[in-house]
Amino acid sequence: MKKIASVVLSVLLVLSFSVCARAEDSAMPKISAEAYVLYCVDNGQIINSKNENKKMKPASTTKLMTSLLTLEEASSANKEVKFTDKMSAEGSSMYLKVGEIVTLRDLASGMMMASGNDAANAAALSISGSIEKFAKKMNERASQIGMKNTHFVTPSGLDDDNHYSTAYDLALLMSYALENDDFAKLTSQKRTAVEFVEPDSKKITYTNHNRLLSLYEYCIGGKTGFTKAAGRCLVSAAKKDGLTLVCVTLNDGNDWNDHISLYDYGFKSLSCYKSDDTAFFADIPCVGGVSDSVTVTGEKAASIVVSSDEADKIERKIYIDSFLYAPIKQSDAVGRIEYTINGKKTAETKLIAVDSVKSRKKNKNIFTIIKDLFTYGKK
Repeated sequence: MKKIASVVLSVLLVLSFSVCARAEDSAMPKISAEAYVLYCVDNGQIINSKNENKKMKPASTTKLMTSLLTLEEASSANKEVKFTDKMSAEGSSMYLKVGEIVTLRDLASGMMMASGNDAANAAALSISGSIEKFAKKMNERASQIGMKNTHFVTPSGLDDDNHYSTAYDLALLMSYALENDDFAKLTSQKRTAVEFVEPDSKKITYTNHNRLLSLYEYCIGGKTGFTKAAGRCLVSAAKKDGLTLVCVTLNDGNDWNDHISLYDYGFKSLSCYKSDDTAFFADIPCVGGVSDSVTVTGEKAASIVVSSDEADKIERKIYIDSFLYAPIKQSDAVGRIEYTINGKKTAETKLIAVDSVKSRKKNKNIFTIIKDLFTYGKK
């Protein structure tokens, strides 16, 4: 029977890991929005909110989804799109003319910079063949993300009684979209130049409607929206000292200032330090393998959320058997790094094998095997 003797290393952490600590004395600002949410991307925590699940008109913040799906399509086939009459739309525009040709990526730029409804329609029709089919694609992705109170009808966000979302759902969408490198890069730009395929001499630089990129130094992106029915809508993201927050305000006449106030509150209330458990390495004895040991490491970085009065009580413990049995495959889970506060687990990272270890041919008798077990157990 396998003898289990776990190696447990406990270290009181100070700066080497991630701590999101809530400061209880931070004053929450007054917000003008009918609905809003301040959301921590690192741990999925709602820091503060009002009517966050109320179904409302999202206006052009809808284009967060449309541009994301467009960029995903462009990453595999950045096809050229010829603009036609049926792609036209009222409202904000990147001013495409019938017969002009641009790429899918350029349409995404037109959506995120100029909030082009024409660009959104052109992308939707090019990708799915109809607005209805593209809306279905949008809703399927929304369901995957966990946007439970959202239903899309138009790719642009023009008003429709059945087109709605919530502050919380839009925060989930923005957080999800930021994981796409192309989206993250595009949404962070203050302006983007589009070179037309046809006419090939045409080049236009579009300026991002998201003024928060200039007003707030930690802003890393976002999307504006407005219709008379929806009011002013704004989804944005900001990053400071390793902590990423998303703010959503719906029907808010003071959205720029409200986002800044909410971010100031959030960054004052929370701080973030990350533990790179991938930097941990240990050689563990291996029984019955072609190698006498196997190197293990942390699978990923850890992110931990605690209240401020518990930040100095976190312990890091490493659990792994004193020896392992071959065969072992690369990336096999062989232990864990556990973070606790007063004995209660708050986060965990798997320890995985760096390389594979094949089994040695079975040419030892039972007495030799028993001897190996005792030998490895003493190492």
